[in-house]
Amino acid sequence: MQHRPEDWILILDFGSQYTQLIARRVREFNVYCEIHPFNKDLNDFNGNRPAGIILSGGPSSVNDNGAPELNTDIFNWDTPILGICYGLQILAHNEIPGSVEKAERREFGRSDLIIDDRSDLFKEIPEESVVWMSHGDHIKELPAQYEIIGHTDNAKVAAVRHVDKQIFGVQFHPEVVHTVYGKQILGNFVSNICNLEGSWTAKSFIESTITEIREKVGDDRVVCGLSGGVDSTVVATLVHEAIGDQLQCIFVDNGLLRKNEFQNVLDIYEDKLHLPVKGIDASEQFLENLEGVFDPEKKRKIIGNTFIDVFDEAISHDDTFKYLAQGTLYPDVIESISFKGPSATIKSHHNVGGLPEEMNLDLVEPVRELFKDEVRNVGRELGIPDEFIKRHPFPGPGLGIRVISDVDKTKLNMLREADDIFISELRKQDLYDEVWQALVALLPVQTVGVMGDERTYEYTAALRAVTSVDGMTADWAHLPHPFLSHVSNRIINEVPGINRVVYDVSSKPPSTIEWE
Repeated sequence: MQHRPEDWILILDFGSQYTQLIARRVREFNVYCEIHPFNKDLNDFNGNRPAGIILSGGPSSVNDNGAPELNTDIFNWDTPILGICYGLQILAHNEIPGSVEKAERREFGRSDLIIDDRSDLFKEIPEESVVWMSHGDHIKELPAQYEIIGHTDNAKVAAVRHVDKQIFGVQFHPEVVHTVYGKQILGNFVSNICNLEGSWTAKSFIESTITEIREKVGDDRVVCGLSGGVDSTVVATLVHEAIGDQLQCIFVDNGLLRKNEFQNVLDIYEDKLHLPVKGIDASEQFLENLEGVFDPEKKRKIIGNTFIDVFDEAISHDDTFKYLAQGTLYPDVIESISFKGPSATIKSHHNVGGLPEEMNLDLVEPVRELFKDEVRNVGRELGIPDEFIKRHPFPGPGLGIRVISDVDKTKLNMLREADDIFISELRKQDLYDEVWQALVALLPVQTVGVMGDERTYEYTAALRAVTSVDGMTADWAHLPHPFLSHVSNRIINEVPGINRVVYDVSSKPPSTIEWE
């Protein structure tokens, strides 16, 4: 489903690791925005053109062979433009090829910005402030139609403005927290230059989404696959608000859920959320289809296909079902489709790239354009209890992608017990709400241990806990050492088959939150 309001910002992605942060910052002003590849066909937006365009940074030099190019059709829209880093350089390069060259001294990290003009982009920003630079090229010749409005000691062209049009560019990254007044700078572009009032809220999203669902579905019925997580629960509640008993929720035990999760969550759906839900035990079907499969991408495809098979079977007796509702999020979409196309995809998600090419049901994806924290805000507005809203993300493929090898019941049971210990201890020590997501992965590594003076040769469990805002970037959680020691001791003593526990101290990027 497409929830693009009339007033929105288009972000053209040139491959920056910070592009998703631009979107997050823009949305903090209650302004809707979308990320699209730099080579997106702009004719797709003719019916609803953006109120502003942001050109992201990127890892390339504008002088590289095959470097991302600027679609000059954006100038025909007479729409405010802000170029960031590579986005600034491509604006200059477009006017004067060769105007950008490798700098004698690269600039990475904090730098002192001196503002030369504070009338629009830098309105109410101090004349001197710290910004975050990340570039090896610089502009040696500024096109005549641009003027400098900011500089640093190392970069005489740190910020520019077109003399006649509302086109701006900055060499630094206002989207990162290290740029002290970065949020205000983006706010000036969004609010003062693009004249957007910030009316895109959880309440307005709910109202427009309910209307869209009703219009799309009509008198047909919708089946919604519930996972027990925030995303699918919010989707089910939205759809239920829109069409009532035309919705049938299905909560599938795929054999890949956490300990006791199937019955516990099913009870909450029925007794507290009052959703029309049917529980189906399809664990044997999933595990049979996954037997002997090691590759994580194949696991995701198999799990996605099996879910559809289960849903199709569950509603095969009723031809009024025409739609499948699911909780695809914006990070799922971004990670599944790179700015250069599928060749550089990080990983497919079971509810994006993991669906079969042909389905008997059309998709309803009402939160497809939302980040996780935005979904939680929508859930709160819908009155969903906090016990659901604050639940850590749990992947659709479940424990199937936390067993880092082929999946079988023995490994899953080990993982369930280890996971239950980790999560229960986080709750007991009031640490659960301090982290974005916590998980245990069972590694395909067996190591020698000693228990009761006897040699063991058993599996290794990896603990993973991260802090994040939306899951697009994350840092490992600095959990107390005594806590980690206690969890490790419990797992090794209480879970037969595991004799070693490690803690993952990787950030995202370069790692992902899940191991697979």
